[in-house]
Amino acid sequence: MKVIGTAGHVDHGKSSLVKALTGIDPDRLQEEKDREMTIDLGFAWLELPSGQWASIVDVPGHEDFIKNMLAGVGGIDVAMFVVAADEGVMPQTREHLAILDLLEVRSSVIVLTKQDLIDDPEWLQLVQEDVREQVAGTCLENAPIIPVSARTRYGLDQLKAELDRIIADSPPRRDINRPRLPIDRIFSLAGFGTVVTGTLIDGRLAVGQEVDILPSGLRSRIRGLQTHKHKLEEASPGSRVAVNLVGLSVDELRRGEVVCHANTMKPTALVDVTLRYLEGAAKPLRHNAEVDFYVGASVVPARVRLLGVDELTPGEHGWAQIVLAEPVVTAKGDRYVIRQPSPSQTIGGGSIVDPLPARRHRRFRPEVVERLETLTKGTPEEIVLQALERQQPLEAGELLKLAHMPAEMAQEGLAKLIEEGQIVALAATGAAAAEVASSNRYLFTRSGWGALADKAAEMLFGYHRANPLRGGMPRNELRNRLRLTNTRLFGDVLAQLAAQGALAEAASGDIRLPDHEIRFTPQQQARVSELLREFTANPYSPPSAASSEERVGADVLNALLEQRKLVKVSDEVIFAAATYDAMVARIVEHLKSNSTITLAQVRDLFGTSRKYAGALLEYLDAQHVTRRIGDERVLRAG
Repeated sequence: MKVIGTAGHVDHGKSSLVKALTGIDPDRLQEEKDREMTIDLGFAWLELPSGQWASIVDVPGHEDFIKNMLAGVGGIDVAMFVVAADEGVMPQTREHLAILDLLEVRSSVIVLTKQDLIDDPEWLQLVQEDVREQVAGTCLENAPIIPVSARTRYGLDQLKAELDRIIADSPPRRDINRPRLPIDRIFSLAGFGTVVTGTLIDGRLAVGQEVDILPSGLRSRIRGLQTHKHKLEEASPGSRVAVNLVGLSVDELRRGEVVCHANTMKPTALVDVTLRYLEGAAKPLRHNAEVDFYVGASVVPARVRLLGVDELTPGEHGWAQIVLAEPVVTAKGDRYVIRQPSPSQTIGGGSIVDPLPARRHRRFRPEVVERLETLTKGTPEEIVLQALERQQPLEAGELLKLAHMPAEMAQEGLAKLIEEGQIVALAATGAAAAEVASSNRYLFTRSGWGALADKAAEMLFGYHRANPLRGGMPRNELRNRLRLTNTRLFGDVLAQLAAQGALAEAASGDIRLPDHEIRFTPQQQARVSELLREFTANPYSPPSAASSEERVGADVLNALLEQRKLVKVSDEVIFAAATYDAMVARIVEHLKSNSTITLAQVRDLFGTSRKYAGALLEYLDAQHVTRRIGDERVLRAG
């Protein structure tokens, strides 16, 4: 269902036109009826000749209520730009025209109201020519002009037919499964509780769904949905929707907040934008100028940081970063408007390029402008790559969200980048690119992955140089140095680097470069050979740990343990690795045949002392090879 919005000068007959078309008076407030002037947003709906329905948002025309006008006009598909035939173009006519143009409203029709007050056909022709001159160069340039009278109903059928045609030709609203409903009205109904209304964009809402209300951070559940007083189980993008929220009071909510699926959107106090400064502005826009920022149904005080110039003169375009006084919720591609606070005047607007920039940009930096240009004009691949470059690594699902484009388009772009090798997917050996693009694997840009691999190699090289007798760097030390706090991510990084032959695992479980080997000096090697000969000569009563360390030194002894030439079973007892393996095999064989074994039996089995036999058995208990029951050991199951 499409949304039609009115625009135009105060008292030019917008509300009367809506009532004549729909039979619904959009002026719902008593003050509006008393003053005969629209103050806040009004709503109605219209059945068109083809049988399709359209929502209508009626906005105030008076300059004092532009804020309310902007809250309603942002989500419309078709603008009815209203000009009274007896008065022609007036100040708010021009401002509303500028706002529609800044918002790039896709379709429109110009309605000359109060046709019944004009007796002179030439006057009506002059008004039409004046209007056509005013809309030249704007998004209304080619809009049809239709004279009507709400009182006599002249031209209303033609207007309905034209609206029907425009809506039929309008493309469907995009559905990227990230629904947003900017709240433009809040009220309470007896027996139901709190209800909010707005124009739903970017996805569907369904009864029973958990939703966030942002930026306040409240959470609720959808009790009910309605469009034009008809109950719905699911609301589609582009429709005017009333949402009944559970557990919230009217006082907790405010216009401009956004209802969205839980955990899908983030508030922001900083946005990167394209900025068009209106020709009609009274003076140049200087860097850090204070403005009111309008997006969706929200308005927030803000400052404009001009990124490439010190000021914009009227009619110029530029890049800017908007610093908001309080957070808003917006998405890439959303249109916005800025107004000068005093004297109040619309001065510009444009498009959201990046709704979640990581930081304030440094001004006059070519790379900042290049990134913004890519985000504005780039291909899906370029946009996905830019998003990952700003924040990596990311899981594929998170990256697709940050791309701020239809999910299918972003996924195709990601798959192409993976196929081309521009993005590296961890733990994805043999997986198809399309499969990876829809998985939760971690992703790096090619340069980002290369930098991480180089950093890991540099750290290991430095560690080996400083610790030549160590088999490798302890895993936790490497993890901390690389600042990879996520356990799964660190494991995937190690696996990817190992698969690429960039590192290996030492016997101890530590991490080493593939070509790293412990190398002893000739003097050290001589002492090692002599020690190992003694271990071979006395396999079951070898030198003690203290004696071994005294002979070769602590570093060399640790290296022998890391190389698994020796196995330390207690603080005092060390065996040659081959001897240890043979002893374990013999004990296991004995237990398989006899069920139990005692310390004395182990001592006698190997012709050793209780010291060595006891240390070995306690070590086997700790290694879950055996289990002690009283004075006996049994073989552990499994």
